[in-house]
Amino acid sequence: MSEAYRIDWKEELIDGKVVVMSPAANNHNRIAGNIYFLFRTYLKGKTCVPYGDNETVFLTPRDKFVPDFMIVCDHSKIKFNGVHGAPDLVVEILSPSTAKNDRGHKKEVYAKCGVLEYWIVNPVDKSVEVYLNDGQNHFLLSNVYTLCPDWMLESMNDAEQKAVLSHFKCSLYSDLDISLDDIFEGLL
Repeated sequence: MSEAYRIDWKEELIDGKVVVMSPAANNHNRIAGNIYFLFRTYLKGKTCVPYGDNETVFLTPRDKFVPDFMIVCDHSKIKFNGVHGAPDLVVEILSPSTAKNDRGHKKEVYAKCGVLEYWIVNPVDKSVEVYLNDGQNHFLLSNVYTLCPDWMLESMNDAEQKAVLSHFKCSLYSDLDISLDDIFEGLL
């Protein structure tokens, strides 16, 4: 096979089992890039480090994940081959082949290992579920933010429209305004 058609497969270790990850689809890549750009711009010159896709995080002897995005503030966790220990923020973008793990085992391990905030991003319904660690190594759902299409907003009354949140904050950075329009910009 020529280099032009070579596919690099990523793999994770999930509960002791090697799981090969399929190459990401276009919308998945756009969302991951948008989130990386948002945080990379905000964190420039600050202590915490944003990581896009392809960086491995080692959490337990049976769990080695490759999140779609993460932020690491403790530089002692950053090693030559990846991040060793819990990132501060982890984002997973759902796909049909990963949804069960992202919502199940991986979410549990991220919480138990001390990840402070976890996002599950759904490209299909353009939503972001934000989970916060309760300090007891469990995630609690903080909120679900959904980008409503114009036709849906037009069918709502004023009170319903005001209740729709299209901007939110990351628990790590109270001065960073995160827009759903920015996260889902350019989707096909």
